[in-house]
Amino acid sequence: MDPDNLRYTKEHEWVRVEGDIGIIGITFHAQKELGDIVYVDLPKVGASTQQGKAIGSVESVKAVSDLYTPVSGEVVEVNPLLAESPEILNSDPYGSGWLVKIKLSDPGEAGKLLTAAEYQAYTGTE
Repeated sequence: MDPDNLRYTKEHEWVRVEGDIGIIGITFHAQKELGDIVYVDLPKVGASTQQGKAIGSVESVKAVSDLYTPVSGEVVEVNPLLAESPEILNSDPYGSGWLVKIKLSDPGEAGKLLTAAEYQAYTGTE
């Protein structure tokens, strides 16, 4: 079940807004489709992001997939756990498996993304 307090993209990323910070990750559906994740390539702190643009990639035993940011802004933190333990994305995609934190340049962007119910309808995982 996808948490109701997040917003989702059709590219299978999520964002949780806390004040002026957007915490970004991949969905349970994405990690399930990818299979065992073995490597994550993330942007550096200070990098600018633009909604819908690639910010890195996730490599699994099956494929490499681009990561797209659901919101625009500046990367203020990268999850340090993923460098050593990328498999956290498989075991806890909505918790300790977050990817980056972004200082939002347009806080209204998140409200235009899919709700949990809309995302579940999109992926057929209701």
